[in-house]
Parts: sequence; C-alpha cells; structure tokens
Amino acid sequence: VQLVESGGGLVQPGGSLRLSCAASGFTFSPYTMRWYRQAPGKARELVASISSVGGTSIYLDSMKGRFTISRDNAKNMTYLQMNSLKPEDTGVYYCNRIPSLLPWGQGTRVTVSS
Repeated sequence: VQLVESGGGLVQPGGSLRLSCAASGFTFSPYTMRWYRQAPGKARELVASISSVGGTSIYLDSMKGRFTISRDNAKNMTYLQMNSLKPEDTGVYYCNRIPSLLPWGQGTRVTVSS
C-alpha cells in the first residue's frame, strides 16, 4: 500500500508543473485524495482535495485560480496542475488519502525561483 509522488522540479516564476500521485495496493476509487505542501521551515498544510466522485476544493487562497486537482480512477492517479507559479509555492508536495491516512511518502520537491 503506497503513494508515490512525482513531477516536481525547478521552475521559473510564472511557469507550470503537473504533479502526479500514483496509488497502489488498495482500492483507489472510494477515497478522497488530497495534496499537501510543506514549505521550508513550516508545517505541512492542506492544498487541495478531490472526492471519489470528482468534487474538488482548493484550500489556500493564494492557490485558487492557479491550481487544479484531478484524478483518474482507472489509472489510480491523482494530479495537481500548478500554473502561474510563484516563489511562495516552493515546498515539498505530498499526496494522501482520507479516511485512513497512509504513511507519508517522499513527496516531490517544487522550487520556484529565477
């Protein structure tokens, strides 16, 4: 049972990235999936959520209108499309499910810098 994040990297301000989260070892479709971010020196915080039927929420005002969460139940994948990236978006991004959080994975690092 695991979640593996990928797609991070170094990007200039204004750029875009698409993060991916691959789920395995459990029945994916019934779970709400979430993306979290841990900025340098700060606690992990909830960024976005998508329900089993596709209802979505973006929790951080600074990300609304720029970030989009989606999922593909056939592929057991969750995505976070990040556009118009800003330096303050920098951090390690993690995915997880609710209910029954899994142990946190390695995450994928996003660095927004010129």
